[in-house]
Amino acid sequence: MKMKQTTEYQKWFQGKFDLFEKSLNGEASTDIHSIRRAAIAKFAELGLPNTKNEEWRFTNVSAIAGREFTPVLKGDHGIGKEAIESFLFRTAHRLVFINGHYSDELSSVGSMPKGVMVGNLSAMMRKNPELVSGYLSKYASFEDDAFIALNTAFVRDGAFIQIPDGVQFDDPIHLLFVSDARDGMMISPRNLMIVGKNSQLSIVESFVSLTDTVYLTNAVTEVSLDEESVLEHDKLQNEGMGAFHISATTVHQKEKSNYTSNTLAMGGAIVRNTLKAVLDGEYSECTLNGLSLGTGSQLIDHHTVIDHAKPNCASHELYKAILDGSSHGVFNGKIFVRQDAQKTDAKQTNKTLLLSDTAVIDTKPQLEIFADDVKCTHGATVGQLDEEQVFYLRSRGIDRTSARDMLTFAFAGDVVRRVHNEALRNQLESLVHQKLDEGRKDS
Repeated sequence: MKMKQTTEYQKWFQGKFDLFEKSLNGEASTDIHSIRRAAIAKFAELGLPNTKNEEWRFTNVSAIAGREFTPVLKGDHGIGKEAIESFLFRTAHRLVFINGHYSDELSSVGSMPKGVMVGNLSAMMRKNPELVSGYLSKYASFEDDAFIALNTAFVRDGAFIQIPDGVQFDDPIHLLFVSDARDGMMISPRNLMIVGKNSQLSIVESFVSLTDTVYLTNAVTEVSLDEESVLEHDKLQNEGMGAFHISATTVHQKEKSNYTSNTLAMGGAIVRNTLKAVLDGEYSECTLNGLSLGTGSQLIDHHTVIDHAKPNCASHELYKAILDGSSHGVFNGKIFVRQDAQKTDAKQTNKTLLLSDTAVIDTKPQLEIFADDVKCTHGATVGQLDEEQVFYLRSRGIDRTSARDMLTFAFAGDVVRRVHNEALRNQLESLVHQKLDEGRKDS
């Protein structure tokens, strides 16, 4: 059944929420569920965004609003380990989620230092609901974001990671989100990551699917970095081409903390990654890197916000897109420098490579500066492959197709090489080659 009006969409999810609430028994009286109730009320007020909303001007989600998605509220599945082998890389710590719900039999969590908590949100909500409610929606506000409100209303499971002070992790923690792609489902993973003082950690999020049916992933991740903590946060989105993927990541940084994000988006019909970092302590640093690989009629949208709230902070931002076929890329990057944030050093770069005459990019780098002693730059470039470089390679005996592939991969490799974990980086390089090869065949 197709939706005709936005109000019908809100009523649809209100009905699903009512059924969800009735299944909770005693949990319906907790602080966590009070947050859920506030979120569904806000979603009913907001409705899904449309292109009249400035933040969604280039990303039309009418295809999402035109379907009845059913929230997945239980973790039943019949997926074996062999089905996910190709999505894994070597690490001692792995949490696997099927349709947004934790799978103990597919996960593998090695020994942890004292005080470290690495597990799933659903279990933590039962064991320590006060801790969860203290962080849930603390940084990812649903007041003006309908998708965050929808995720919060149906929050059930996801990753929960809390690292105490002074812990250095050598191996990354891999969060693998697998969809078995039942048609018409909505997956709502919610991740909380709390990193203590002078701790160091690497986290990898992978979103994949086993088939190409139509479903919605609506993911939210909240990150809290204490003083002098370091986090590398890598995200690979490679779901099926029928999937819709909407995600929001919010990061709060204290003094001298360092956050690095590497986001690669390859799959999905409509993809929207929103990443907001608040530098709320002096001498903190933030690095955001991203790569979009679009083919066919894909739409891939990266929205970033870096909020320089305190002085003497630095941010670095590089987002690239390679677009083939009739794909559509969007980049909207905002850098806020508040009045007290003197000595800010911020740099933002967006580069797009168009491989066809029908691919489109909408890019909107933005600076809003209210301090007067800062060093801030931003810029965007859009172009095609340099035919002189193609000619140079061909003059060395390389055929035209191989020459174009080499130059295209070199463009993408500038982002992929920034991933520090070698096993993950090798996997990403292989996936980029595969995606570029598929795009060439489809064009």
